[in-house]
Amino acid sequence: MTTSKSTKNNKESLKQRMQEDGVELILTQFVDIHGSAKVKMVPVEHFDDVADDGAGFAGGSLDGMGQGPNAHDMAAKIDLNTYTPLPWRRSTARFAADLFVDGEPHPYCPRQNLKRILKNLNQQGYVFNVGIEPEHFLVTKTAEGELQVFDPNSIDTLDKPCYDFKGISNVFDYLSDLMQAVRSLGWDAYQADHEDANGQYELNFHYDDCLITADRYTFFKMMTSQYAQKYGAIATHMAKPFADRTGNGGHIHFHLADAKTGVNVFEGNDDSAGLGLSKIALYFIGGILKHAKALCAVTSPTVNCYKRLQAGTAVSGSRSGFTWTPAFISYGDNNRTQMIRTAGPGHLEDRTVSSGCNPYLAFAAYIAAGMDGIKNKIDPGKPNLTNMYELTPAQTKKLGIEILPQSLYEALCELDNDKVIKESLGPIYDEFYDVKKKEWSQYHSQVSNWEIDKYLTLF
Repeated sequence: MTTSKSTKNNKESLKQRMQEDGVELILTQFVDIHGSAKVKMVPVEHFDDVADDGAGFAGGSLDGMGQGPNAHDMAAKIDLNTYTPLPWRRSTARFAADLFVDGEPHPYCPRQNLKRILKNLNQQGYVFNVGIEPEHFLVTKTAEGELQVFDPNSIDTLDKPCYDFKGISNVFDYLSDLMQAVRSLGWDAYQADHEDANGQYELNFHYDDCLITADRYTFFKMMTSQYAQKYGAIATHMAKPFADRTGNGGHIHFHLADAKTGVNVFEGNDDSAGLGLSKIALYFIGGILKHAKALCAVTSPTVNCYKRLQAGTAVSGSRSGFTWTPAFISYGDNNRTQMIRTAGPGHLEDRTVSSGCNPYLAFAAYIAAGMDGIKNKIDPGKPNLTNMYELTPAQTKKLGIEILPQSLYEALCELDNDKVIKESLGPIYDEFYDVKKKEWSQYHSQVSNWEIDKYLTLF
């Protein structure tokens, strides 16, 4: 495989930088269909190999790679722009990788698929900027396997623990380590807090192009797992680890920007409520709302995600009094009970996205839905300014507001009938659908303790 001069120069500068940083090992990091981080470890002396040809592995060993045991080797070829020294192990660096087979881009690679969508978006003159709120829990497991909140000082017990000083002090060392790590990577970490549930935390870093944000979110999950271990905890990004506590969201903050100037094209004065939104923003919202039910299968892709997205009273599923997770297909002003919140002029937030999503697939599908809205000038209607938690199902129906799917099965049915979202995943769609349908079937065939307690002696 030939190497262009520009790539070679970049490689040489990276070699020098890795030498200065004391890097001895490289992790070529990619993701499976679930968005789980996978790696191959390579000595730094073989940097040229993984930069030019990639680290080979058996693709059939992972979910959703479109390969069987007889398939040709898959190769994880590193993206030179993603050099990331591990803050917890400075002798090792990670590079995000794209997947290839026989030297050709592998169409079942989630990162390659997102790059395909972004190339098309760029040809239309846009880039998609995304920031993410990476909510997660710190937990432990008892000898019997019971899940518990990580609470080393037994003080994180408030019904409303959000922003609580004592609660955050409980894990100050963990959050401090995480904050310093993110700062060292130049991601512009700007705040961390104790979230709405006991043992739940969030650390925010600056938005960027959605490919960069997807890479960073994946690495952030890797970081949380390592720093949590240091203190004897497990970091989980599972959507709903506790039935009686708020779930983990991966809320996205987003806008389209002009590809040449970087100007936010969502900002304007074209909405009827003075929210500071342009027609492009409104059409994009229209596309998201139109495809919301199918999109939900990609942004909330696990059985457990739908324990977080349950419609009903605000108190349901949370000791704090609110779930903070809208299940309504709506948009509004600076109002956290809506699916899409207008957090400022040209600044939109989708609060339904789960921490359990594969960000590469979620962003690809999201762009497709929004751009369909722009292409077809889909009117999202007037913004909803009410407290959705106070409305009854009858009232929401009267307003014409629908709810998101309430199970993975329902979401998959919607997805299978949505051409736009299916096409956003390319050939990955068939793999995704099959893997998720199997996941639902496995879950649905289980007999839970709740069922035994409810029905064993009922009849």
